[in-house]
Amino acid sequence: MQLKNSMFLLTALTAGSTVARLHGHERRHSHHDDKRAVGDIVHAVIDGVEVSWTNEYSGVAATTESESYTTTESFESKVTGATAASSVIASVSAAASASATPVTASGTCSSWTNTQSSGDYSRAGFGKSTVSKRTTNAIYYTGNVGSPWGSNIIEVTADNACEYKNVVRIDGSEKDDWTVVFWNKIGPDGGLNGWYGNSALTLTIGAGETKYVAFDDDSQGGWGAAKGDKLPTDEYGGYSCTWGEFDFANTSNDGWSGWDVSAIQAQNANQEVQGMKICSHTGSGCSSITTSASDVINAYIASLASADGIGGSVSSGPVRLEVSIDYS
Repeated sequence: MQLKNSMFLLTALTAGSTVARLHGHERRHSHHDDKRAVGDIVHAVIDGVEVSWTNEYSGVAATTESESYTTTESFESKVTGATAASSVIASVSAAASASATPVTASGTCSSWTNTQSSGDYSRAGFGKSTVSKRTTNAIYYTGNVGSPWGSNIIEVTADNACEYKNVVRIDGSEKDDWTVVFWNKIGPDGGLNGWYGNSALTLTIGAGETKYVAFDDDSQGGWGAAKGDKLPTDEYGGYSCTWGEFDFANTSNDGWSGWDVSAIQAQNANQEVQGMKICSHTGSGCSSITTSASDVINAYIASLASADGIGGSVSSGPVRLEVSIDYS
């Protein structure tokens, strides 16, 4: 994903340790093949700082629900402060999965791609916007995750989609029902772990069905899509299917937006790569991966984990994206 000033952010943690891989300009990739037992002392060097903590992750997802999100706490501050970093993994399934009921704004759209000449867009259905937290490293930037967490991502209808500033249309498989789960990059506990069992919005998209999702400004995260009623996960509980990644109206980047398709998590877990394609509604900025990654265009795969300039982007203003799942 190529954004202005070459910034963007997102994705994978390994168990009881550090950042394994981040999409966009600021990323790093490391391997942790050895599993650690509960109570082991973990040592790591993060951003040049040696830190250590007691591992509390056993490989079993946490079952307790988190009822709040602290906007002032970031993964960066936890790690560089050498505090209890194990909580980043131990609470990755803290957020309850949110099911969708389409939200309707006032007005009726002749086309979902229409934009508002006034520049005024609806926030009907969104929660309260959270205050962004700038950091010295863009990967830890905390944008708007919604209050309550995940309320910055909502399902809308075709008739009202044009009333919202940032909208994604998702076209389903021609043959099967698929599940699509959306998450914020920053999880409910303030850690860089939103894709570990968390859901801001979960959709079931029937064969031949189309659904619409709106995103509040300054939202960063991703979605995963897979056939059936749930997403596959890796051994640590992270979503291990093909991802779509987004960064809408980033306030730390002059309002620019960006997107990409990634199969890195699926490939790293040696699991199925699902097909997905994302384009602007004008047909520009396309990023796509076909089933089994047989054809990759402007998208991330494991061998390109360190690459920059992948994906689409637009300057400040409304965004309309078209997504095809089960793309081949």
